[in-house]
Amino acid sequence: MPDLSAHDAGTVALVACVVAALALLLAAWALLRLRSTRRQLAVLGAEGGHDVLTLMARQSAQVAEVRAETAAAMAEARRARAEVADSLRHVAVVRYDAFGDMGGRLSFSAALLDDGGDGVVLTSINGRSETRTYAKGVKAGASEHALSPEEEQAVSFARRGEGARR
Repeated sequence: MPDLSAHDAGTVALVACVVAALALLLAAWALLRLRSTRRQLAVLGAEGGHDVLTLMARQSAQVAEVRAETAAAMAEARRARAEVADSLRHVAVVRYDAFGDMGGRLSFSAALLDDGGDGVVLTSINGRSETRTYAKGVKAGASEHALSPEEEQAVSFARRGEGARR
């Protein structure tokens, strides 16, 4: 092997020093990055000293629990909506004078219907000496018994959600 001249040996030594300096800079940079990463992990893992993976697993379990509770709440809401649809929640009252010689609109027809238009019409006709009360079933907004104009109005108002009327 040929002998290295003093000039070549100096060049090699200079290159080795530059490479060593670059390695020291790279090591210092890596230490700074490691310190920064540890600080960030310490902030993320501050809860009870657990690491990030444990916290993420716990969070994932909590999300799954919330999803299950939400699904149960949605099922309960669907059941409640179905139950409410069958309730008599559409109500309308039509008050009127059944006889020309009486005032005060003491007679009335009241329709109590569910969302499908099924329910009952209650009518009370007040005269001077007596009061008569009638109940007629309603199916899909119609009755198998003849409805008076006031009863038809009450059913119509109830189906439209217009409540008490004159």
